Amino acid sequence: MSSRKQRLDVGPSSSSSAPSTESTKPRKRRFDDISETDYFNNANKSKDYNNMSQANPTINKFTNQNYSHQYFELFKKRRQLPVWEYKEAFMATLDKNQVTVLVGETGSGKTTQIPQWCVDFALAIPVTGGQKRRGVACTQPRRVAAMSVAQRVANEMDVVLGQEVGYSIRFEDCSSQKTLLKYMTDGMLLREAMSDPLLENYSCVLLDEAHERTLATDILMGLLKEVAKQRSDLKII
Repeated sequence: MSSRKQRLDVGPSSSSSAPSTESTKPRKRRFDDISETDYFNNANKSKDYNNMSQANPTINKFTNQNYSHQYFELFKKRRQLPVWEYKEAFMATLDKNQVTVLVGETGSGKTTQIPQWCVDFALAIPVTGGQKRRGVACTQPRRVAAMSVAQRVANEMDVVLGQEVGYSIRFEDCSSQKTLLKYMTDGMLLREAMSDPLLENYSCVLLDEAHERTLATDILMGLLKEVAKQRSDLKII
């Protein structure tokens, strides 16, 4: 596994910076050209990051219940997001690199979709013995953003907020032992690091809106740089 860093540009603005060799390759099918049936049926043809091993693709892999009508309505909207075109490239980059710098315009779907793909990646990691399944942490600079995005993603994954998807802000922890994806303020992740210096609870840590360069985010960057030296398995986005 490589420990090198990689930058991935997503969204309309990335096309101008793409390598010229791309023009000679056949155009890949866009995710918004693929139906739900195609998506689920083709999930197992490549490396199984989607963890969709169920015989019936209408069963939610997190709850073992049938997907709701709302899930498929939201799925139609999700696959129209600009970031969906880059899912395969992102997953390959995540697999090969320890640190990924993701650049995309506002509204491209970075905050809601990338963490879900990181959950798929985390679920594909084998757990042996009495090891605990590690989750995904996504920091937000503001409390309201952490709460609202967590609710949106819980709806998209068709789960109950506070179970598989949760959030943690000052004076409020809406998560559980089942939580795989946790949105939190950068200050809350710093607080967790005080009792868990190597962030052993997480396989992926995403610093959203890192360009805002808040004090807490800058401290987290320095902290994660040191953690990465001791945990080659930790993915930082």
